Amino acid sequence: MHPPSLPTALRGRRPEPPVLPGRLALLAGLAWLSALTAAPLVQAAEPPYPGREQLRELQLLTFNCARDNQPDDCDRARLLADPLLDHPRLSGLCKDALWTIREDGVVVSDNSFERRDRLDRAGEDLMRFCPRNPPSPARGSGAAGGPPGPMPGAGFRGLPGR
Repeated sequence: MHPPSLPTALRGRRPEPPVLPGRLALLAGLAWLSALTAAPLVQAAEPPYPGREQLRELQLLTFNCARDNQPDDCDRARLLADPLLDHPRLSGLCKDALWTIREDGVVVSDNSFERRDRLDRAGEDLMRFCPRNPPSPARGSGAAGGPPGPMPGAGFRGLPGR
């Protein structure tokens, strides 16, 4: 049973949305569509890709932080690594190394071998996973001048119809 405060006309049925006249519905639909298509045009400028010099500086600071455990090197390494974590074009493996530097690059009372090893590995991973590599031509494409790839369907010669 419904509460007595509802009008008798609404009891047991849902109110229907108002129907817009044809032209008004068309204009509302066009306004909605234009809002959707205009949204991608207002994108923020992408930050510049970090250069090898910037990554090498971060790598050396990370090695120094791991070895010496001094605030100067550790703080600078964390300051350089932190903004790169938000870069949209860096790979996940690169960001894993940056995360390790940011989290483990703090001065500790006991500079354990495990901490030094984690930071050293993260520093090595920076130069392995973060630099932008030029795109290599696809294997098997004759236009790139490389060796031709396998023929399509080469492994299916024994099937009927081939």
